[in-house]
Amino acid sequence: MNEINETNEINETNEINEMNETNETNEKKGGIMHKKLFIPGPTEVRDGVLKEMSVPMIGHRSKEFSDLMLSVVPKIQKILYTNNFIIISTSSGTGLMEAASRNTIKKKALHTVCGAFSKRWAQISKANGKDVDTIETEWGKAITPEMIDEKLKTGEYDTLFLTHNETSTGIMNPIEEISEVVKKYPDVVFCVDAVSSMAGVKIETDKLGVDVLLASVQKAFALPPGLAIAAVSEKALKRAEEVENRGYYFDFLTFKKYWDKKNQTPTTPSISHIHTLNYQLDKILNQEGIENRFKRHLEMAEYTRKWAKEKFELFPDERYLSITLTTVKNNRGISVADLNKELAKRGATISNGYGDLKEKTFRIAHMGDLTLDEIKWLLSQIDEIIK
Repeated sequence: MNEINETNEINETNEINEMNETNETNEKKGGIMHKKLFIPGPTEVRDGVLKEMSVPMIGHRSKEFSDLMLSVVPKIQKILYTNNFIIISTSSGTGLMEAASRNTIKKKALHTVCGAFSKRWAQISKANGKDVDTIETEWGKAITPEMIDEKLKTGEYDTLFLTHNETSTGIMNPIEEISEVVKKYPDVVFCVDAVSSMAGVKIETDKLGVDVLLASVQKAFALPPGLAIAAVSEKALKRAEEVENRGYYFDFLTFKKYWDKKNQTPTTPSISHIHTLNYQLDKILNQEGIENRFKRHLEMAEYTRKWAKEKFELFPDERYLSITLTTVKNNRGISVADLNKELAKRGATISNGYGDLKEKTFRIAHMGDLTLDEIKWLLSQIDEIIK
């Protein structure tokens, strides 16, 4: 998301609100007619996960909470292939994007913009009074290592911002190749938005040299929204020491201080979310297996892409396709809004195109705990509707 955090996507929120026309056969949960979510976020949440959200409360300054954090953090490090400091923030992913801007930009930042959410990160840095330049590509095109090298070799920038997976367009930027370029510039802090890829795509944080890797839990982690995660390197923490006016709520050094002292968070966290994240991490690591999870996401992506190429077209550059979401070019001129209304009657929802791409594209997310069988079912429903 992601991506800048897409729980705040106005387009998708309005779209969901407009699709309350469902038939009485759909399952009703908590007074809400359940439509299975094939959108970029929030993603579908399983009943077992929802149940874990309702466990009895504990104090956030208790030993029980410290023990919970000590259980969760190593599991996150394992999924992110890192030994870096882990921040767990009660916020959207956008909160930690602002944290990255406030804590790591000392002189001047280079933002890479290839869609709506990478653009928003640049806006966040500017809103915090930071000096910002951008590399911008046409929507549907990726950021390449050559673009970044051309800018970084000027020596103007101390921080680089990259959105790994841009859900407004369906592009996944080539982070492995980009990381090799960034390593040539050891004074540059490398910040990556992995909102809509973390836990769905393998990201070897330490090997890639990513200094701040952030995400929120309502995407590939498949939890309810409200929690965000970041892996922060020693290099990024040292940079934060040199930056003034970091604020308080998102100050990396304040998070580190409370972790070092008591294995706790600076302010009251969403304890229910952290408990449920611990439950989900156990499922990912011990039941499914992290490599199997990555494989499942790729299988869903490949199946959806094949279908899209047969029935429509793919919108983004096929060399850089997202693994967690497919953006389909609406070359048949169907009404995506009407398609979604019909899908709602069958108990599902997808996303219209974002911004100027509304009705010109539509987006099918295949992330989190969704299965290949569920993707096959969704696509068969779309086939029936548009026949």
